[in-house]
Amino acid sequence: MIRVGLIGGGGIASAHIRGYTAHADRIAVTAIADAVPETVERRAAELGARGFADYREMIAAGELDAVDICLPHHLHADAVVAAAEAGLHVLCEKPLCLRPVEAGRVQHAVAASGVTLMCAHNQLFLPAVAAAKEVLDSGRLGRVYEVRTTDCFHNDFDPANMGWRASAATSGGGELIDTGYHPTYLMLHLAGSVPVEAVAMLSTHRLTFAEGEDSAQVIVRFENGAVGTLWTSWAYDPPEITERFSVVAEHGTLHSDGTSLHVHLRGGGTTSTTYEPVDTFVAEIGHFADALTTASRPLHTEKEGIEALGMILAGYESARTRTIAPVLRAADTVLRPAEAGSTGAPQ
Repeated sequence: MIRVGLIGGGGIASAHIRGYTAHADRIAVTAIADAVPETVERRAAELGARGFADYREMIAAGELDAVDICLPHHLHADAVVAAAEAGLHVLCEKPLCLRPVEAGRVQHAVAASGVTLMCAHNQLFLPAVAAAKEVLDSGRLGRVYEVRTTDCFHNDFDPANMGWRASAATSGGGELIDTGYHPTYLMLHLAGSVPVEAVAMLSTHRLTFAEGEDSAQVIVRFENGAVGTLWTSWAYDPPEITERFSVVAEHGTLHSDGTSLHVHLRGGGTTSTTYEPVDTFVAEIGHFADALTTASRPLHTEKEGIEALGMILAGYESARTRTIAPVLRAADTVLRPAEAGSTGAPQ
């Protein structure tokens, strides 16, 4: 049995808990930490877990194998580093962290301890995504030319319920680094290469009370020559004809609404498959348990987490400067010795 400490019991934690319930025979939340006493009491009773007011105390208790981080964005890096330094495996909600110096600290802590870090990129577990990745990796479509990803919806945020997401200091920006993180890591996954540069336009169409944007369009060039286009928004629902993702490649194309996958080989006809819906969070927790049990690499580790962050930060830099901006990569975040020894507040 893998013993997990849940760090943060609100919001997205409910979806993660569904996963632990579904895989209760091999992985379980045995401790919960949250700064809100009522949340600790409620979740501890729900899970039959031990409650803590501070995740550092929970880690120090020494009764865990891993942690699951479900905190506001700006708190992710410190929690990852604390867990890794204690020798605990990590499942971390998106985004992995917010700034390059945090990425460096995270990467160093994970490498130094030898633990497994898995990014909680749940949309990778959509059956249509898994099938598309299998087609691309098989080489049937040849070299990838273009990838398009979309994640838009009419968000009901208002000044009373948006909470920490309304502040750029705690969220890291606006919609792009939040919901926009999903089509970003999905683009990375399908492109099958390292991102190198990006250009973006950000907009605020409706949620004018928030500090960050509510919509974004980003174009990314990858090392293999592929170009990705990302469209994401909290301001509106997309037209019904909009694909969830699509790929144009050397020998054909594929596209999906997230449920069905259509693969067209030039001169070879089209195949269409519709998949039964799955709870991607249940699949995500199962994958985390598999990775720890078999000592295998998760689909996305800190490497892909840093690359997805780099695409988004490049988008913000591009919009700020009206230029094409270079993308931060995992290799760019290797710390100098003096930095590696510091676990203080990120700069």
